[in-house]
Amino acid sequence: MIHKAILIMHMPMQVLDFAAFSEPEYDLPIFCANAFTTPAQSIVVLDLNPLYDITEDRDYKDKYYRNLMPLIQKYSELLPWGGKITSESLRFFSPIVIWTIFEPTERNHHVLYSALMDYYKAWLQLTDQAAEENDKTKVVRNREAQHRYLTWRAEKDPGFPLLKKLIGESYAKDLVTEFLFEGVHSLGSKSFLDYFPEYARDDGTVNKKRSMIGKSFEARPWDATGEFIGGKDAE
Repeated sequence: MIHKAILIMHMPMQVLDFAAFSEPEYDLPIFCANAFTTPAQSIVVLDLNPLYDITEDRDYKDKYYRNLMPLIQKYSELLPWGGKITSESLRFFSPIVIWTIFEPTERNHHVLYSALMDYYKAWLQLTDQAAEENDKTKVVRNREAQHRYLTWRAEKDPGFPLLKKLIGESYAKDLVTEFLFEGVHSLGSKSFLDYFPEYARDDGTVNKKRSMIGKSFEARPWDATGEFIGGKDAE
């Protein structure tokens, strides 16, 4: 079990970027907590990111999320959907994701802390119940799935522009690739474009534009049972 966390306090801004994931002998979801707070607002993403595409892999979805739906049912009104988000951002989200923007009051921070603890306890419970995989083919598949996730986050992490602003591009890049998502160098050798060729420019570089493809979602795109119900075309 691996934990990586960044906490930056640069008044009046505070940034938390926290990820926890298992060894590849387990196909566990990845715990993810991202928060950006100023005196005016807090922007939060809290989730157990799926290792595999749960719109296609129903067994994986049922295995890990069927019994976790009460979590989002508990917090969906207390921490409501934060507004328009694209399918690019949803690529690794689960039906229990909390994506919210709120005024940083004492009450709201108390609710957020409660959600953070509940989600992390749920993830720890999954780790306690997990059975080690002995099939080497499946272990290799898990490792590649983790590497794909880390490669995406290292390239497209939404907190990177803020980190770059606070500590400079070079230090921010090192912090993301060498610490928080350091497995991008050790778990595999594929590049971002190997996994996501749709972002390739004609010259072979990565298209840095965000939200370049897909649909937008102004409301939670899953129903109360975790079924994906979609959204409207992106503008």
